[in-house]
Amino acid sequence: MASTADEPEQPLDRTGEAPSVDPSSEDRNHALKAVSAFEQAYGAKFPKAVKKVTDDVDELLAFYDFPAEHWIHLRTTNPIESTFATVRLRTKVAKGAGGSAAAALAMVFKLVESAQARWRAVNAPHLVALVRAGARFERGHLVAPPSPASHEARAG
Repeated sequence: MASTADEPEQPLDRTGEAPSVDPSSEDRNHALKAVSAFEQAYGAKFPKAVKKVTDDVDELLAFYDFPAEHWIHLRTTNPIESTFATVRLRTKVAKGAGGSAAAALAMVFKLVESAQARWRAVNAPHLVALVRAGARFERGHLVAPPSPASHEARAG
């Protein structure tokens, strides 16, 4: 049977939009439900793409194990992309000029060093020490402070 304008080709959620994996879900459980809905909606039509999401769901949602204040930094690759876009632009221009590998490395170092002046600071920097010490976070909130044993293991 041919699809008409009144019959959508893909399942819609209650808002009339196709379900998607929402990276701004309030917690891991909501995100897992979104992944499940995504799998049901698109699994038959795009099995390889859905498999990419479902196979790596633990890594995809790992940011929920960190402080909520840090989620914005963990969910984006833009700082990496913008830094290397600057480096890529300059190295393409310099490629034709010849030069040594050491000169190219020095140029890349200086470009990244200059770019870091424009980087955004981490939200709640005081929580970085807790994360590094092994504190456990759930739903973005501290649930278990670092134990002395985990701190000693990291130091040693």
